[in-house]
Amino acid sequence: MKMNDIFPSKYLKADDLGGREVTVKISDCKMEEIGQGSNKDYKPIVYFDGKEKGVVLNKTNFSAIADAYGDDTDDWTGHPVILFSVQIENPQTKKVGPAIRIRAPSARDLKKTPAKDSISSGKPPARQNEDMNDDIPF
Repeated sequence: MKMNDIFPSKYLKADDLGGREVTVKISDCKMEEIGQGSNKDYKPIVYFDGKEKGVVLNKTNFSAIADAYGDDTDDWTGHPVILFSVQIENPQTKKVGPAIRIRAPSARDLKKTPAKDSISSGKPPARQNEDMNDDIPF
């Protein structure tokens, strides 16, 4: 039995990504109370189309989205982002562990196969952002 099965989190964790980059579309961003007791705080949480769990935004991830789509979270809805995990050192504990990072898709990520290529090859055109229909359980 895994710890995440016993104590499921309301928010997405790096382990939930399974080492993959996942393209998702932003559905909402809102302030929520997280933590308990003296650790209670309000943080922005970004949610995604078709996904239950959101990501608690730190300054790094907030800035990454703001750089791409503006610093007003109301303007983020409907825009794609890519979620991925990196190893970081936690400044409080000094332990290294996985963390979620967010980036806007590059032109290469969004590149479509031109329709004429599918005609000449006899193959159907590639679907854009197939990763958005994945089976990541969050």
